[in-house]
Amino acid sequence: MPSIELVSLAGAILLLVSVFSSKLASRVGIPSLLFFLLTGWLIGRFGGFWLNNPEVAKFIGDFALIFILFAGGQDSRWANIRPVLWQGLCLSTVGVFITMLLLGSFAWFILGSFSTFSLGVHGISLPEGLLLSAIVSSTDAAAVFSVLRSSRIALKGKLQPLLELESSSNDPMAVLLTVTLLGFLSGGHTSWLHGGLFLILQLGVGIGLGYLAGRFMVWLLNRMGLSHAGLYAIASIALVLLTYSGATLLKGNGFLAVYVAGIVAGNREIVHQHYICAFHDSFAWLMQIIMFLTLGMLSVPYQAELSALAAVAVVISLFLMFVARPLSVFISLFWTKMPFKEKLLVSWVGLRGSVPIVLATFPLAVGLQEGGEIFVVVSFIVVMSVLVQGFSLAAFARWLGLADKK
Repeated sequence: MPSIELVSLAGAILLLVSVFSSKLASRVGIPSLLFFLLTGWLIGRFGGFWLNNPEVAKFIGDFALIFILFAGGQDSRWANIRPVLWQGLCLSTVGVFITMLLLGSFAWFILGSFSTFSLGVHGISLPEGLLLSAIVSSTDAAAVFSVLRSSRIALKGKLQPLLELESSSNDPMAVLLTVTLLGFLSGGHTSWLHGGLFLILQLGVGIGLGYLAGRFMVWLLNRMGLSHAGLYAIASIALVLLTYSGATLLKGNGFLAVYVAGIVAGNREIVHQHYICAFHDSFAWLMQIIMFLTLGMLSVPYQAELSALAAVAVVISLFLMFVARPLSVFISLFWTKMPFKEKLLVSWVGLRGSVPIVLATFPLAVGLQEGGEIFVVVSFIVVMSVLVQGFSLAAFARWLGLADKK
């Protein structure tokens, strides 16, 4: 059993490395999550502290996701998102669903083709292909705007609030689809009708209870009369956990509930509001660092599968970037008067980030036969998305004439 001194030293070094890697990432122009993942992988590969228990990784990921989604909701300003509300909701619901259908069908076909040619790749069923695509169907707000900030540009018109709304609100949809499909594959649901009803229940309870929890959070915090500001932050943590657990126990989606509660609480006056928001922003960063270090260490046991799946993962990634994402955007926004160039930019702003990698641990945790393949492909898709789209995003926005200097 390691001593507390060694544990403290290791924890301090890891956190400081992560913090400074975030600064380096901002200068280079790519999201810091890649550095966190790389740090975790290096620890596992060369330090010997790799993780081979996906249930532990899923638990850490779930816990982190609760506070990441709450902080994302809390940062969403209603005045900014109201003019683009319906466009954003179409992208975060219909767009996610279309992405899942297109990419899932392609992944099923391409993995089957690669397995036919005996390249060390196992074929997957159509439901497994849809599960893989549901996991990577959501975009990442932190990834998108960290790239924009490091490039010192701002998007013209209503593009920035639209992308902020979509990126913040499509994670719950991806979680819902992933949980539903995983239920089918693990035998939790026996028919598409039951799955549809389960999805509606998750959505309804998540939104309804999240709204009530957000209002209750505001009411309670404003009436507690505590003597220290720090106690309000602790109380808010308890209320976020209560929201998640309450929604989950009532068969709703707890992740959706905390996101909605974050929107409600973040757009109302609360005592010590600035302090509480700053605390949750810092706490969400801590959760991201811990989560990605953990997921980096979890990837070490799957290095052998990575070499076998690299080619197919590249093909799937390119299909997502150049076919599935653009089609989902243009279909979702066909009814709007948004110019073609703006739709084109929205199509390219499809960076994948934290949520897909967390969701990729779900199949591993339930013991799905192809869970390892799915985890490796999803991790590869996230890295490809950040590298290709992340590095080219600012230049593409300037080329379309949709970027302003800050």
